[in-house]
Amino acid sequence: MKFRTVTVAETFDLNNVCQGDGFLFVKDGIGHAGRGVYFSGTSHQVLARLASANKSEREGRSEIPITFGLVPFLTSQPDLFFIPSVIFSKTISGEQLLTIVGDSEDDLADEVFNKAVHDAATTQPPRPSGNSFQVSPRTPIGRYLDTVLAARQAVRNGNLQKVVIARDIEVLASEPIDVHSVLLRLRSSFGSSYRYCIHNMIGASPELLVEVNQRTVRSHPLAGTAPRTGDPETDSSLATALMKSTKDQIEHRVVIDMVRDTLLPFCSYLDWEADPSIVTVANVQHLGTSIEGSLTEPAVDVMTLVSALTPTPALGGFPSQQSIDFIETHEMMERGFYGGAVGWCDVHGQGAFAVTIRCAELTDDRRIARLFAGGGIVAESDPYSELAETQAKFQAMLSAIVRP
Repeated sequence: MKFRTVTVAETFDLNNVCQGDGFLFVKDGIGHAGRGVYFSGTSHQVLARLASANKSEREGRSEIPITFGLVPFLTSQPDLFFIPSVIFSKTISGEQLLTIVGDSEDDLADEVFNKAVHDAATTQPPRPSGNSFQVSPRTPIGRYLDTVLAARQAVRNGNLQKVVIARDIEVLASEPIDVHSVLLRLRSSFGSSYRYCIHNMIGASPELLVEVNQRTVRSHPLAGTAPRTGDPETDSSLATALMKSTKDQIEHRVVIDMVRDTLLPFCSYLDWEADPSIVTVANVQHLGTSIEGSLTEPAVDVMTLVSALTPTPALGGFPSQQSIDFIETHEMMERGFYGGAVGWCDVHGQGAFAVTIRCAELTDDRRIARLFAGGGIVAESDPYSELAETQAKFQAMLSAIVRP
């Protein structure tokens, strides 16, 4: 395996690199996009392959290739990672980079780079087209409400502190869903979220699970949700009520304590906000707490932290194993990659992963999209309020898919 990285002068759009069949992980215009699959497998297999990579003998930069990956909700299931053949990157410092991966020097020739840059710079957004959709629940509403009641009782009995109950809906399209168009709509409404397209998962997650940059580690857990109406005065009142909500503060504190306690053993110092702040996205607002620290030398790699934090209590609950057991017994839904982690990493342990929420799982023919939403259940939870919360969360992906 060989690779070569060059600086790109031409302007390109990471969404247009990904199109509808590539890879994407981007926030506020900073991130990575890829095309083609050089190699895929579990994280261990892919990182071992990256470790064997040799820099091209041609003149080029020393940046190493990255891998895009999906980590499932249940650790008993395998993760899935990809090394693209072509990787475009935009850095926070304003650099634009292109990495080509291949097996020989011929695969990394100037002509290959020139074609990749030309394709990225000239690809245009897709032309809008008509499609019709049928939306229906996969999880029966009655069963979801019963599960919320059972979860609330388990918390009141002292068996759990918090457990997240989710449900799914299905969008059936008359024609294949144009993923490229969906990604552009997500950018329009959720540009400050972590937008991703990896394998059959697309979405816009507002929640950073963990990021490792050199020795700096960051996380931004979210828990506690209120809707947004579009009216500034009403939304401000809802945000104030969210900050004062005992139920939401308890739900949030459970998550913060777990993330903090998990990261602390790996850090020389770790700092976090004393009180949560309001994090707004297009359709909802959350309680969020920023956490940042410095890793102890030798620094742990990002995948070790992803494994330690997944599933986060924001998607599982606390105590962790008891919550997962409850979910598997009562939820009656295969989560797959929903509620796990999505992101990128390199062989040196750097990378960033978001929690896999506000997402859709697509069938291979792109005719069916499965959407997920859930909420944390504590002693004061109301089933109908929880149902309304899931309905608000569904809107992120639902509007991006069905909007013409």
